[in-house]
Amino acid sequence: MAEKDVLILAIESSCDETAAAVVKNGREVLSNVISSQIALHTLYGGVVPEIASRKHIEKINQVIQEALDEAHVSLDDIDAIGVTYGPGLVGALLVGVAAAKAISYAKKIPLVGVHHIEGHISANYIENKDLEPPFLCLVVSGGHTHLVKVSDYGKYEILGRTRDDAAGEAFDKVARAIGLGYPGGPKIEKAARDGDPMSIPFPKARVNDNPYDFSFSGVKSAVLNYINGCKMKNIEIVPADIAASFQKAVTDVLIAHAMHAAETFEIDKLAIAGGVASNSVLREGMRAACEKRGISFYHPSPILCTDNAAMIGAAAYYEYMAGTRHGWDLNAVPNLKLGER
Repeated sequence: MAEKDVLILAIESSCDETAAAVVKNGREVLSNVISSQIALHTLYGGVVPEIASRKHIEKINQVIQEALDEAHVSLDDIDAIGVTYGPGLVGALLVGVAAAKAISYAKKIPLVGVHHIEGHISANYIENKDLEPPFLCLVVSGGHTHLVKVSDYGKYEILGRTRDDAAGEAFDKVARAIGLGYPGGPKIEKAARDGDPMSIPFPKARVNDNPYDFSFSGVKSAVLNYINGCKMKNIEIVPADIAASFQKAVTDVLIAHAMHAAETFEIDKLAIAGGVASNSVLREGMRAACEKRGISFYHPSPILCTDNAAMIGAAAYYEYMAGTRHGWDLNAVPNLKLGER
């Protein structure tokens, strides 16, 4: 650990949130500013990359300055700049990377590129001061579903990943199919509160060659087939029942895979991260499963589950302390794999 406090200015712009934060020593958030574009993209039923990029350009300087002001610091106080450089939308990523490189160059501050999924995992460090590797982390968001073994800070082994739709992507598509709109995750969860999760037995896929991999395209297709079948047979469609049954099918698979991995690898600490990790059914189901097996369960607050810069600052701190530095050739890598440099 450092002898003096280390302040990281972090920038996140991988999708539709323009965010900046100041994080001290990897675990204390001095500011966390997020400018969301959800209302804008709702008009189109999903994120439009070109619009997202343009909005990032409009907001990035304002958000960075607001983060510095809220933390009561200036760029002269910052020890390093952390920025998401992949994976994500290439145009959106480029805005954050360009801003970080400009500040790093102008102020002679070290530049640390951060993997977006590493950021989500590191969100757990902020509110769980006792959490230290090794542990297991389930990352579930609109673009990613990963089951990751965190061996140490910055050292990851992917045990399983989605073969097709990510969990959050499936939520968005099902929400659209039953007329709930975008974003799907919170709208499915809200509708499901009035539904019966046992009313429709949607399938729970298993991948034969890897018990930790996920597949959600099947359950998504099953929902669409169910809706079409009801229309052809003039059977009443109850959106709340569909939402509740679909949500149960997805969360049951997520919990089962995570528990299987924890037992197989004898890991007694499990964390969840990503936008879908704010789903209350997943949280409570995972908590109950962990308690039953004597596994310590960790999760971030909902604001730290969605894309934000505080999580990038936490990840950047540990990368910075490990000696990670990036040069002016740092570029956006839309398909960056976890563990790549």
